[in-house]
Amino acid sequence: MATVTIWNEFRHEREDDDVAAVYPDGIHETIADGLTDGERVHDIQYATLEEPDHGLTEDVLERTDVLLWWGHEAHDEVADEIVDRVHRRVLEGMGLIALHSAHYSKPFKRLMGTTCSLQYREAGETERLWVVDPGHPIVDGLDESLELPRTEMYGEPFDVPEPDRLVFLSWFEGGEVFRSGCCYRRGSGRIFYFRPGHETYPIYENEEIRRVLRNAVAWASPTDGSPRTFGERE
Repeated sequence: MATVTIWNEFRHEREDDDVAAVYPDGIHETIADGLTDGERVHDIQYATLEEPDHGLTEDVLERTDVLLWWGHEAHDEVADEIVDRVHRRVLEGMGLIALHSAHYSKPFKRLMGTTCSLQYREAGETERLWVVDPGHPIVDGLDESLELPRTEMYGEPFDVPEPDRLVFLSWFEGGEVFRSGCCYRRGSGRIFYFRPGHETYPIYENEEIRRVLRNAVAWASPTDGSPRTFGERE
């Protein structure tokens, strides 16, 4: 059983009636419901922006195997000290799943080393996510594509390093395409960027999206391996 921490700004749900109607208990609660899939397969804890240390104390992060991060309007409010903690834990082996607009989160940008900028359009249009790496564990159990009837558009260019593995490529009805499922390795940690998840659409209630997140948590969880040693040797 992995220890999963779901980090959410938890702002939109409390300030915007349209978002509250979609996620009345918070985006983090809906994500957690999808991870359990009717069974308690993970030890799930929550952390939000306005808690002390944004909920990410040293103790919480030390216990965390996989951190899911959802942020949108308050990226700059995340303290650099907490970013340092997350960065260090990923290098040590903690998995990180950056969701939707978390491409602009401080931890993800630190780990990528780029602006992570992109094009976008809040039009509520159809998205089709094509599985372009059908042998990857994150797409286990999916068909060759999945469709979201209404979502926000993200479009290329996407200013991130070339992924180690690209598992999803999105097409939008406006004609744009986007690298929507990017896998990286930083230090001993695995990182997955997954595009869907705009707050005004019930994306995290979609069963195929939930399957992706369950698969991603399993993929990003730390695994035992040979010890890593650095520095001078006798």
